[in-house]
Amino acid sequence: MEHLQSIINWISDLIWNSPKTTPFMVVLLLGAGIYVTFRLGFVQIRRFKHAWQVISGKYDDPDHEGDITHFQALSAALSATVGIGNIAGVATAIHYGGPGALFWMWITAVFGMALKYAECTLSLNFRKVNTDGSVSGGPMYYIERGLGKAFKPMAIFFATCAAISSFGSGNAVQAFTVADQFRSDFGIAPWITGIVLVILVGAVILGGIKRIGKVASKLAPFMAILYVAAALLALLLHLDKIPGMFETIIKSAFNPPAQIGGFAGATFLYTLVWGVKRGIFSNEAGQGSAPIAHAAAKTDEPAREGAVAMLGPFIDTLVVCTMTGLVIVATGAWTVVDAGGQALNGSPMTAYAFKVALAPVLGEYGNYLVTVSVFLFAVSTAISWSYYGDRAVQYLFGDRGIKPYKLLFLVMQFAGAVFSLEIVWGFGDIALGLMAIPNLIAVILLTPKVKEITKDYFSREHKIFK
Repeated sequence: MEHLQSIINWISDLIWNSPKTTPFMVVLLLGAGIYVTFRLGFVQIRRFKHAWQVISGKYDDPDHEGDITHFQALSAALSATVGIGNIAGVATAIHYGGPGALFWMWITAVFGMALKYAECTLSLNFRKVNTDGSVSGGPMYYIERGLGKAFKPMAIFFATCAAISSFGSGNAVQAFTVADQFRSDFGIAPWITGIVLVILVGAVILGGIKRIGKVASKLAPFMAILYVAAALLALLLHLDKIPGMFETIIKSAFNPPAQIGGFAGATFLYTLVWGVKRGIFSNEAGQGSAPIAHAAAKTDEPAREGAVAMLGPFIDTLVVCTMTGLVIVATGAWTVVDAGGQALNGSPMTAYAFKVALAPVLGEYGNYLVTVSVFLFAVSTAISWSYYGDRAVQYLFGDRGIKPYKLLFLVMQFAGAVFSLEIVWGFGDIALGLMAIPNLIAVILLTPKVKEITKDYFSREHKIFK
């Protein structure tokens, strides 16, 4: 077992952490975003206003094919992306790359918006309408239907990776994080947390995408508003530090500081890589997960849902991640070491930052805000990732595989809370990284199709923009 674990860790590190391969993954994902941005004429800027008009319900039509509204589709996708990465991922980027990493997360989000627009437009255009009237979509469908039958093995590879990742990164890891946090803060036994999580998640996912969409449309906005409001309060309490904070972030992006307190110092490339990497993996632009949720939207205009989808990186990275980063920089949490002399990292760094920032209002309880956020973010991520895995399994095995998949998903939810399933997590991390490769190949090859759809949609403005 230990030998298998070491092999899994080696492969996972090769994909995610190796100095030789990390720049390759960063270049692949960011490069695709830049390519799509220029090919589509900066669609994320020119059509930004229209995206907000769509999610307001202005263009909703209950008679269109699909399962959920534009707003519910965006909420379902955000439920998966706005998660632990927004709390721990930002802190990790700053821990290794310094405050300047936040600047490169912003740059990444801008290009990620165009990439998300392209992949979700394709997902709507090539989605499949099932015999019961429901719909299925995602990279596996636009790979096979858009590129042709010869590419079906690549579609199967993507769907397999998505299913595996849903058990690990989208499920067991989330459950373990919540159970570990609750045990640390409140002394609650992990098995109790596991049972509660199974009941909550099961009550939603067994109802299918319509119930997922309804729950996500309420949960995602609530948790994002709660977290951002707390961060804004923290910043208001440190208003005098805001000018210097932005100066530090921008200067550090190009000239990272030397060792300060708990920060070991970084080079320009290291700061850029960590910022880009955490930005991309936070909003999942290019990974192919969000297109599965957006494919369920009720619309007959693929570009319309593409416009909605590009708000994902904006909300996830430019808003939520930024709030985390600003509170960390404002409080200086990135320079703090713990009692053992170790620099703070991940969620402990974020919890410390909020505790210090909100102390004038909440005293010693500011860090519990992070605990509540971890719970909400983890549950919402598991709910949405169950649907991603659900559609992947349906593609691979048909409808007969859906119920067994959901039951196994709930088993993994409990197991993740109770046990430290490094092997499951490792497989999930590997699959999550590998998902991006076939998806990006398809998006790049099908960008001319996206451009054609985009041009057609916005050329009919006088007919459809009423």
